[in-house]
Amino acid sequence: MTMKTTTLAVARDASQRRTSVWWQRYIDRFGVLGTVACVILAIIIIGAVFAPWLAPYDPDYPDLTSALSGPSAQHLLGADALGRDILSRLMYGARVTLVGPAAVIVLSTIIGTFLALVAAWRGRRTDAVIVWVLDILFAVPGIVFGLIAVALWGPSLVTVVGGLAIAYIPYVARVVRGAALRERNMPYVSAAWLQGHSGVSITSKQILPNVQPIVIAQAVSSLGFAVIDLAALSFLGLGVQPPAADLGLMVKSGFDSALRGYPGEAIYAGILIVLIVWCVTIIGDRLLSNARAM
Repeated sequence: MTMKTTTLAVARDASQRRTSVWWQRYIDRFGVLGTVACVILAIIIIGAVFAPWLAPYDPDYPDLTSALSGPSAQHLLGADALGRDILSRLMYGARVTLVGPAAVIVLSTIIGTFLALVAAWRGRRTDAVIVWVLDILFAVPGIVFGLIAVALWGPSLVTVVGGLAIAYIPYVARVVRGAALRERNMPYVSAAWLQGHSGVSITSKQILPNVQPIVIAQAVSSLGFAVIDLAALSFLGLGVQPPAADLGLMVKSGFDSALRGYPGEAIYAGILIVLIVWCVTIIGDRLLSNARAM
């Protein structure tokens, strides 16, 4: 009995040590601030993903008897001008605010990484042409591409995502190209070339895996700017259209309510946007620092 108890105690201590070591490694990698950002972002993502089950009300259901009501047991964060529950709209709005910018970053990262690898490997005229195109794109503010896309195809989330994706290509491509050029001159690349491997094989199987940490870090760092741009276009009425729940739209409608003395909706939506941008910026900075230290 004593031996069994001792064995269980040793196993429990070993499990606790493993948990402690894992947690300590995580903190050492991201820092205390980065860990806090990860926890906050995880809470926001969970609330957004499970909004259909966690939200107390339908985000689009109007209740004019509760219009512009303050926080209460019925509506924890109050209701907007149409009586819609603000907490429910925040949870559903976070879904659009996370998915839209994520789509922008995924598209721009795929295209930007491809262009960067082609420029780094081919060099000379190909590199010069790609860099020239990237410089032109980089000189135009991202929101302008969104406005152009809206002018051509009308206001919608898909239109804005497409326009912003083009705008964010140089942000990824310039960083990845620099990293790929460094890898291009490494001895292992010359060795693979002498062994008869093609440029496509070397680039995709050897250079790309080595620059992947920088690609991921740059993508996460750019996500915060995409959140701001998408929210700004929605605020202008050019992105997500009413009555859909979106944080940019909530800031706009809340601003109108604030002029009537009810600023709650705009404040809550603005705080959530700031939290999302702060979290992804901190996490991106930590990832980029770790990637450069490798």
